[in-house]
Amino acid sequence: MTILEQILAVKKQEVTELKQTFDLAEHPRLTPICSFIERCQANDQLKVIAEFKRASPSKGTINAKLDPKEQAQIYQELGASMISVLTDRQFFQGSYQDLAQVKQTVELPILNKNFIIDEIQIDHAYSYGADLILLIVASLTEERLKQLYDHAKKLGLEVLVEVHDESELKAAQAIGAKLIGVNNRDLKTFKVDLAVTERLTQLINHDREILISESGLQTADDVARVKQAGAKAILVGETLMRSADLEKTFQDMLK
Repeated sequence: MTILEQILAVKKQEVTELKQTFDLAEHPRLTPICSFIERCQANDQLKVIAEFKRASPSKGTINAKLDPKEQAQIYQELGASMISVLTDRQFFQGSYQDLAQVKQTVELPILNKNFIIDEIQIDHAYSYGADLILLIVASLTEERLKQLYDHAKKLGLEVLVEVHDESELKAAQAIGAKLIGVNNRDLKTFKVDLAVTERLTQLINHDREILISESGLQTADDVARVKQAGAKAILVGETLMRSADLEKTFQDMLK
């Protein structure tokens, strides 16, 4: 099994448990939804989506000591336009408590980063305060992709649709996705190549679609490379979670 297949197998178990224990009617959302798309449309400055991620399947533990509230506050102060929170427990050491704490701390849009395969996961993220959810084309049929996208939109959530190749991009465009995340990491092998962003940007309608480059952005040169390719935003996790000088790291990315 690939890493993605292993993760999705666990998600199926989690969905079964959620359907037995969670009901959106009993857990109403208490916070208004904050738009990332509006922030992107406000000006042409490159947007940084700063991620809170304790671990990953490819790198193991990245930084287990950081407090989500403190890290989120620093991200906001340094100019992040959105905060992504990994909520997968088994593979990324995350939780929905992390997401709720971040939402309570900052005034930025919050992306729930998880492997969503069922509507109840979207309801769950919504109730905890997520403003956006992630849908990964590689993990869904085109029919389920549209169903889940429509479900999130009905709740008022924005959706980041993640792709890695031309066929996945075509599927994202077919459902009218505005936020398209190009993952430079192959979720089957976890190898990273920034050329993926450079290749797929040529197929993006930049007047209608917002290109977000994800994964493998470690240096100012990396950021300049994907910005030159047409990325309007970058999603950065490991580099920020490992950084000993977040202010300098942000300055390098926002040059």
